Amino acid sequence: MNPHRPASSGFSISSPVSRRFALTTLAGTACLPAWAQFRVEVNGVGLTQMPIAVAPFKGEEVAPQRPAAIVQADLERSGQFRPVDATGPSLDETSRPDVSLWRQRNADSLVTGSINRLADGRYDVRFRLWDVVRGQDLGGQSYAVPQADLRLVSHRIADFVYEKLTGDKGIFSTRIAYVTKAGRKYNLWVADADGENAQSALTSPEPIISPAWSPSGGQLAYVSFESRKPVVYVHDVSTGKRRLIANFKGSNSAPAWAPDGRTLAVTLSRDGGSQLYTIDANGGEPRRLVQSNGIDTEPVYSADGRYIYFVSDRGGAPQIYRVGVGGGSAERVTFTGTYNISPSVSPDGRWLAYISRVSGAFKLHVMDLGTGTVNAITDTQADESPSFAPNGRLIVYATQQGGREALMTTTLDGKIKARLAGQGGDIREPDWGPFQKQ
Repeated sequence: MNPHRPASSGFSISSPVSRRFALTTLAGTACLPAWAQFRVEVNGVGLTQMPIAVAPFKGEEVAPQRPAAIVQADLERSGQFRPVDATGPSLDETSRPDVSLWRQRNADSLVTGSINRLADGRYDVRFRLWDVVRGQDLGGQSYAVPQADLRLVSHRIADFVYEKLTGDKGIFSTRIAYVTKAGRKYNLWVADADGENAQSALTSPEPIISPAWSPSGGQLAYVSFESRKPVVYVHDVSTGKRRLIANFKGSNSAPAWAPDGRTLAVTLSRDGGSQLYTIDANGGEPRRLVQSNGIDTEPVYSADGRYIYFVSDRGGAPQIYRVGVGGGSAERVTFTGTYNISPSVSPDGRWLAYISRVSGAFKLHVMDLGTGTVNAITDTQADESPSFAPNGRLIVYATQQGGREALMTTTLDGKIKARLAGQGGDIREPDWGPFQKQ
């Protein structure tokens, strides 16, 4: 983690040894037994949480997944909802609930539903959302899906509920990528946004750094050390095929996708020192972005594609800067603290998440880019790699708890956090994928 970053390359953000991870592709897209499955623990209380009851779905006691529990956990993890006791009369999507009962429990909303196995082996999943205060039916949906998609359907139900009640798009059916090390084995995992249903996309005895989702959600860029030097690849998640993007003299690292998916920003040392370049997403000759005598690395595009935020020690210590995608003069962004790295920009362009070293501890901070106001939102000591959810309401990051690496999600104010506790390996380098097409 951050306290052990080597000093061999300046502040060593993307030096070959600063992350200690790399991978090579598996033959195909293996769906391995997910020892990296997670148990979710939600902590904290927000000021404006909406009380919601999610009644057990009729028939779920004999189903391979329990949609109601998944939906409730998703909503609670978002920080926007507070669960209400849903025990009582059996309900499904056809039931008209006794709203007075749910009002007595102080529920504002109620989700009901059912799950049944069809003759062809698929499962029919149905649900309905009720406004308990107004006694109003807010709609519902039905799905017929194979067993393997029951968790995905549950996440989509949570997305529906979240969007209806908050007005923001839900992110529960999106995916995260992260890296683990177990013994001498390194894995790149793709998992549901709650960390469950993890599948190994890549495995290797050699290290990797910087997995990054493409805007379409179909590809991951990453840096592999399998050839004994850092090299940038783009990996197709569904087929397991990959293509070489950057294998120039020296180090090739820190890939970041442009919003249109056609270009990557990368850090190369081909001309001496770590500098920023852009390169076609299919490879080719890179174009140098800025001229600097310092180390420039960790690029990330703004959602509108106009700027690239990055880290540089050009002022003597690592700080976050931004530059137009066409190059030119760089503008310093962070002024609070003497050591700021790992920028991530929210999809609406309002917030900047980053890691700041404070009294030797590495802590997640969030800046309002409009006002410059900065808040530290964690009490852990070794945070790294923040990444915004595609709706901008949560951040996933890696940290260290009890001497082991783990993933956390947090609301932007830091008041509600969920620990995604891995089993069987050290976990880090998360990246939150985009919205999925339905």
